[in-house]
Amino acid sequence: MSIEAPAPRGIVARWTDGQTIPVLIVVLVIGVFWYLGAMWLNADLQRDLFANGGKTEYTTAELIEGTLSQERPKLPTPGQIIAELQKTVIDTAPTSKRSLVYHGSVTLSATVLGFLLGSMLGMVLAVLVVHARSLDRSLMPWVVASQTIPIIALAPMVIVIMNQFDITGLVPKSIIAAYLSFFPVTVGMVKGLRSPDPLQMDLMRTYSASRMQVFFMLRVPASLPFLFASLKVAVAASLVGTVVAELTKSEDGGFGARLLAGSYYGQTIQIWAALFAAAACAWMLVTAVGVVERGVSKQMGARP
Repeated sequence: MSIEAPAPRGIVARWTDGQTIPVLIVVLVIGVFWYLGAMWLNADLQRDLFANGGKTEYTTAELIEGTLSQERPKLPTPGQIIAELQKTVIDTAPTSKRSLVYHGSVTLSATVLGFLLGSMLGMVLAVLVVHARSLDRSLMPWVVASQTIPIIALAPMVIVIMNQFDITGLVPKSIIAAYLSFFPVTVGMVKGLRSPDPLQMDLMRTYSASRMQVFFMLRVPASLPFLFASLKVAVAASLVGTVVAELTKSEDGGFGARLLAGSYYGQTIQIWAALFAAAACAWMLVTAVGVVERGVSKQMGARP
Protein backbone atom coordinates (compact mmCIF):
# COMPACT_ATOMS: atom_id res chain seq x y z
CA MET A 1 0.00 0.00 0.00
CA SER A 2 1.49 3.33 -1.08
CA ILE A 3 1.44 6.34 1.16
CA GLU A 4 0.43 9.54 -0.53
CA ALA A 5 2.62 12.56 0.06
CA PRO A 6 0.88 15.46 1.80
CA ALA A 7 -0.35 18.16 -0.52
CA PRO A 8 1.82 21.28 -0.64
CA ARG A 9 0.63 24.07 1.58
CA GLY A 10 -0.42 27.35 0.03
CA ILE A 11 1.24 30.69 0.57
CA VAL A 12 -1.62 31.99 2.74
CA ALA A 13 -1.45 28.93 4.99
CA ARG A 14 2.31 29.27 5.42
CA TRP A 15 1.96 32.97 6.24
CA THR A 16 -0.78 32.23 8.78
CA ASP A 17 1.25 29.52 10.50
CA GLY A 18 4.42 31.62 10.59
CA GLN A 19 5.30 35.05 11.92
CA THR A 20 4.41 37.13 8.85
CA ILE A 21 0.79 37.88 9.70
CA PRO A 22 1.45 38.78 13.38
CA VAL A 23 4.33 41.05 12.39
CA LEU A 24 2.23 42.78 9.73
CA ILE A 25 -0.59 43.31 12.25
CA VAL A 26 1.83 44.86 14.78
CA VAL A 27 3.31 47.13 12.09
CA LEU A 28 -0.19 48.19 11.00
CA VAL A 29 -1.23 49.02 14.58
CA ILE A 30 1.96 51.02 15.17
CA GLY A 31 1.41 52.87 11.89
CA VAL A 32 -2.17 53.80 12.81
CA PHE A 33 -1.19 55.09 16.24
CA TRP A 34 1.80 56.92 14.72
CA TYR A 35 -0.41 58.84 12.30
CA LEU A 36 -2.92 59.61 15.05
CA GLY A 37 -0.08 60.86 17.25
CA ALA A 38 1.23 63.05 14.43
CA MET A 39 -2.20 64.60 13.93
CA TRP A 40 -2.54 65.32 17.64
CA LEU A 41 0.96 66.69 18.24
CA ASN A 42 1.06 68.79 15.07
CA ALA A 43 -2.47 70.21 15.34
CA ASP A 44 -1.60 73.30 17.43
CA LEU A 45 1.33 74.12 15.16
CA GLN A 46 -0.89 73.81 12.09
CA ARG A 47 -3.50 76.13 13.62
CA ASP A 48 -0.76 78.69 14.20
CA LEU A 49 0.36 78.32 10.58
CA PHE A 50 -3.19 78.90 9.39
CA ALA A 51 -3.49 81.98 11.65
CA ASN A 52 -0.17 83.41 10.48
CA GLY A 53 -1.27 82.92 6.89
CA GLY A 54 -4.51 84.80 7.51
CA LYS A 55 -6.67 81.71 7.15
CA THR A 56 -9.24 81.89 9.93
CA GLU A 57 -11.70 79.33 8.55
CA TYR A 58 -10.69 75.80 7.61
CA THR A 59 -12.23 72.38 7.61
CA THR A 60 -11.19 69.39 9.69
CA ALA A 61 -9.92 67.70 6.55
CA GLU A 62 -7.67 70.69 5.80
CA LEU A 63 -6.37 70.64 9.37
CA ILE A 64 -5.60 66.91 9.19
CA GLU A 65 -3.92 67.28 5.82
CA GLY A 66 -1.82 70.13 7.18
CA THR A 67 -0.70 68.18 10.25
CA LEU A 68 0.57 65.37 8.01
CA SER A 69 2.51 67.55 5.57
CA GLN A 70 4.36 70.12 7.67
CA GLU A 71 7.93 71.01 6.80
CA ARG A 72 9.11 70.93 10.43
CA PRO A 73 6.54 68.91 12.40
CA LYS A 74 6.82 67.95 16.02
CA LEU A 75 6.30 64.33 14.97
CA PRO A 76 6.85 63.46 11.30
CA THR A 77 4.76 60.75 9.68
CA PRO A 78 6.25 57.47 8.43
CA GLY A 79 5.62 58.68 4.89
CA GLN A 80 7.70 61.82 5.46
CA ILE A 81 10.52 59.75 6.98
CA ILE A 82 10.49 57.32 4.04
CA ALA A 83 10.57 60.25 1.59
CA GLU A 84 13.56 61.75 3.45
CA LEU A 85 15.34 58.39 3.41
CA GLN A 86 14.77 58.08 -0.32
CA LYS A 87 16.12 61.58 -0.87
CA THR A 88 19.22 61.18 1.32
CA VAL A 89 20.02 57.53 0.55
CA ILE A 90 19.00 56.97 -3.07
CA ASP A 91 18.66 60.37 -4.75
CA THR A 92 21.76 61.99 -3.21
CA ALA A 93 25.29 61.02 -4.28
CA PRO A 94 26.99 58.80 -1.65
CA THR A 95 30.00 61.13 -1.54
CA SER A 96 27.86 64.14 -0.61
CA LYS A 97 27.76 65.23 3.03
CA ARG A 98 23.98 65.44 2.66
CA SER A 99 23.85 61.70 2.00
CA LEU A 100 23.07 59.26 4.80
CA VAL A 101 25.23 56.72 2.96
CA TYR A 102 28.23 59.00 3.54
CA HIS A 103 27.37 59.52 7.20
CA GLY A 104 26.66 55.81 7.59
CA SER A 105 30.11 54.89 6.26
CA VAL A 106 31.72 57.26 8.78
CA THR A 107 29.75 55.79 11.67
CA LEU A 108 30.21 52.16 10.60
CA SER A 109 33.97 52.47 10.18
CA ALA A 110 34.39 53.66 13.78
CA THR A 111 31.80 51.16 15.02
CA VAL A 112 33.48 48.14 13.45
CA LEU A 113 36.94 49.16 14.65
CA GLY A 114 35.66 49.81 18.17
CA PHE A 115 33.73 46.54 18.16
CA LEU A 116 36.83 44.56 17.16
CA LEU A 117 38.97 46.29 19.80
CA GLY A 118 36.37 45.87 22.51
CA SER A 119 35.70 42.24 21.62
CA MET A 120 39.38 41.31 21.70
CA LEU A 121 39.82 43.13 25.02
CA GLY A 122 36.75 41.42 26.45
CA MET A 123 37.90 37.95 25.42
CA VAL A 124 41.40 38.50 26.82
CA LEU A 125 39.98 39.74 30.13
CA ALA A 126 37.62 36.75 30.28
CA VAL A 127 40.46 34.28 29.79
CA LEU A 128 42.50 35.98 32.51
CA VAL A 129 39.58 36.06 34.93
CA VAL A 130 38.74 32.39 34.42
CA HIS A 131 42.32 31.16 34.83
CA ALA A 132 43.43 33.44 37.66
CA ARG A 133 41.27 33.46 40.78
CA SER A 134 42.97 36.60 42.08
CA LEU A 135 41.93 38.48 38.93
CA ASP A 136 38.39 37.21 39.33
CA ARG A 137 38.21 38.88 42.72
CA SER A 138 40.17 42.02 41.86
CA LEU A 139 39.47 42.72 38.17
CA MET A 140 35.80 41.80 37.69
CA PRO A 141 34.48 44.40 40.19
CA TRP A 142 36.34 47.09 38.23
CA VAL A 143 34.98 45.76 34.95
CA VAL A 144 31.45 46.06 36.33
CA ALA A 145 32.13 49.47 37.90
CA SER A 146 33.43 50.84 34.59
CA GLN A 147 29.93 50.63 33.13
CA THR A 148 28.44 52.85 35.83
CA ILE A 149 30.00 55.95 34.24
CA PRO A 150 27.47 57.60 31.86
CA ILE A 151 28.83 57.44 28.33
CA ILE A 152 27.40 60.90 27.58
CA ALA A 153 29.75 62.29 30.25
CA LEU A 154 32.73 60.10 29.37
CA ALA A 155 32.73 60.75 25.61
CA PRO A 156 33.69 64.47 25.77
CA MET A 157 36.50 63.66 28.21
CA VAL A 158 37.95 61.02 25.89
CA ILE A 159 37.69 63.33 22.87
CA VAL A 160 39.41 66.22 24.68
CA ILE A 161 42.21 64.02 26.07
CA MET A 162 42.85 62.48 22.66
CA ASN A 163 42.92 65.89 21.01
CA GLN A 164 45.66 66.98 23.41
CA PHE A 165 47.82 64.18 21.98
CA ASP A 166 46.82 65.12 18.41
CA ILE A 167 44.79 61.91 18.08
CA THR A 168 41.68 62.75 16.10
CA GLY A 169 39.35 61.20 13.57
CA LEU A 170 38.49 57.52 13.83
CA VAL A 171 40.48 56.49 16.91
CA PRO A 172 38.70 58.49 19.68
CA LYS A 173 35.29 57.36 18.48
CA SER A 174 36.50 53.76 18.24
CA ILE A 175 37.80 53.90 21.82
CA ILE A 176 34.37 55.00 23.06
CA ALA A 177 32.72 52.25 21.02
CA ALA A 178 35.18 49.71 22.45
CA TYR A 179 34.43 50.95 25.98
CA LEU A 180 30.77 50.00 25.56
CA SER A 181 31.39 46.73 23.73
CA PHE A 182 34.04 45.05 25.87
CA PHE A 183 31.78 44.63 28.92
CA PRO A 184 29.11 42.28 27.45
CA VAL A 185 31.84 40.24 25.74
CA THR A 186 33.77 39.90 29.00
CA VAL A 187 30.73 38.84 31.01
CA GLY A 188 29.43 36.48 28.32
CA MET A 189 32.81 34.89 27.70
CA VAL A 190 33.44 34.35 31.42
CA LYS A 191 30.06 32.65 31.74
CA GLY A 192 30.78 30.53 28.68
CA LEU A 193 34.27 29.46 29.71
CA ARG A 194 32.85 28.34 33.06
CA SER A 195 29.87 26.54 31.52
CA PRO A 196 31.41 23.03 31.05
CA ASP A 197 29.96 20.42 33.37
CA PRO A 198 32.21 19.38 36.30
CA LEU A 199 31.97 15.79 35.07
CA GLN A 200 33.45 16.88 31.74
CA MET A 201 36.28 18.62 33.54
CA ASP A 202 36.93 15.50 35.60
CA LEU A 203 36.98 13.40 32.44
CA MET A 204 39.60 15.68 30.88
CA ARG A 205 41.73 15.35 34.02
CA THR A 206 41.31 11.57 33.87
CA TYR A 207 42.88 11.64 30.41
CA SER A 208 45.71 13.82 31.81
CA ALA A 209 44.76 16.68 29.53
CA SER A 210 46.88 19.79 29.85
CA ARG A 211 45.47 23.17 30.74
CA MET A 212 45.75 24.26 27.10
CA GLN A 213 43.94 21.13 25.90
CA VAL A 214 41.13 21.69 28.38
CA PHE A 215 40.87 25.28 27.24
CA PHE A 216 40.76 24.68 23.47
CA MET A 217 38.94 21.34 23.44
CA LEU A 218 36.35 21.94 26.16
CA ARG A 219 36.08 25.51 27.41
CA VAL A 220 36.20 27.32 24.05
CA PRO A 221 33.58 25.15 22.27
CA ALA A 222 31.28 25.41 25.30
CA SER A 223 31.66 29.20 25.39
CA LEU A 224 30.72 29.90 21.75
CA PRO A 225 26.93 30.23 22.28
CA PHE A 226 27.57 32.68 25.13
CA LEU A 227 30.21 34.52 23.11
CA PHE A 228 28.06 35.12 20.04
CA ALA A 229 25.09 36.19 22.14
CA SER A 230 27.29 38.78 23.84
CA LEU A 231 28.83 39.83 20.51
CA LYS A 232 25.38 40.74 19.19
CA VAL A 233 24.83 42.97 22.21
CA ALA A 234 28.35 44.39 21.90
CA VAL A 235 28.07 45.36 18.23
CA ALA A 236 24.84 47.26 18.89
CA ALA A 237 26.44 48.97 21.90
CA SER A 238 29.41 49.92 19.71
CA LEU A 239 27.11 51.76 17.33
CA VAL A 240 25.53 53.63 20.24
CA GLY A 241 28.97 54.65 21.53
CA THR A 242 30.03 55.88 18.11
CA VAL A 243 26.89 57.98 17.69
CA VAL A 244 27.38 59.52 21.14
CA ALA A 245 30.99 60.35 20.26
CA GLU A 246 29.85 61.98 17.02
CA LEU A 247 27.47 64.18 18.98
CA THR A 248 30.56 65.49 20.80
CA LYS A 249 32.77 65.80 17.70
CA SER A 250 30.45 66.41 14.77
CA GLU A 251 32.84 67.87 12.19
CA ASP A 252 33.90 64.40 11.03
CA GLY A 253 30.34 63.49 10.03
CA GLY A 254 28.34 60.40 10.94
CA PHE A 255 24.83 59.76 12.20
CA GLY A 256 25.56 61.66 15.41
CA ALA A 257 26.58 64.74 13.43
CA ARG A 258 23.40 64.40 11.37
CA LEU A 259 21.29 64.24 14.52
CA LEU A 260 23.07 67.26 15.97
CA ALA A 261 22.57 69.33 12.79
CA GLY A 262 18.91 68.38 12.70
CA SER A 263 18.41 69.48 16.31
CA TYR A 264 20.17 72.80 15.67
CA TYR A 265 17.93 73.72 12.75
CA GLY A 266 14.72 72.06 13.94
CA GLN A 267 14.75 69.49 11.13
CA THR A 268 12.78 66.77 12.88
CA ILE A 269 12.32 64.76 9.69
CA GLN A 270 16.09 64.69 9.23
CA ILE A 271 16.53 63.53 12.83
CA TRP A 272 14.05 60.67 12.47
CA ALA A 273 15.54 59.61 9.12
CA ALA A 274 19.01 59.44 10.71
CA LEU A 275 17.59 57.41 13.61
CA PHE A 276 15.99 54.92 11.24
CA ALA A 277 19.19 54.68 9.19
CA ALA A 278 21.21 54.04 12.36
CA ALA A 279 18.72 51.35 13.42
CA ALA A 280 19.06 49.72 9.99
CA CYS A 281 22.86 49.71 10.34
CA ALA A 282 22.58 48.14 13.81
CA TRP A 283 20.31 45.45 12.37
CA MET A 284 22.83 44.72 9.59
CA LEU A 285 25.69 44.44 12.09
CA VAL A 286 23.76 42.09 14.37
CA THR A 287 22.73 40.04 11.32
CA ALA A 288 26.36 39.82 10.21
CA VAL A 289 27.36 38.46 13.62
CA GLY A 290 24.53 35.94 13.33
CA VAL A 291 25.81 34.81 9.92
CA VAL A 292 29.29 34.28 11.36
CA GLU A 293 27.75 32.36 14.27
CA ARG A 294 25.91 30.00 11.92
CA GLY A 295 29.07 29.46 9.90
CA VAL A 296 31.15 28.66 12.97
CA SER A 297 28.46 26.37 14.38
CA LYS A 298 28.23 24.53 11.06
CA GLN A 299 31.99 24.03 10.99
CA MET A 300 31.84 22.60 14.50
CA GLY A 301 29.08 20.15 13.52
CA ALA A 302 26.24 21.80 15.40
CA ARG A 303 22.69 20.93 14.33
CA PRO A 304 20.80 23.67 12.46
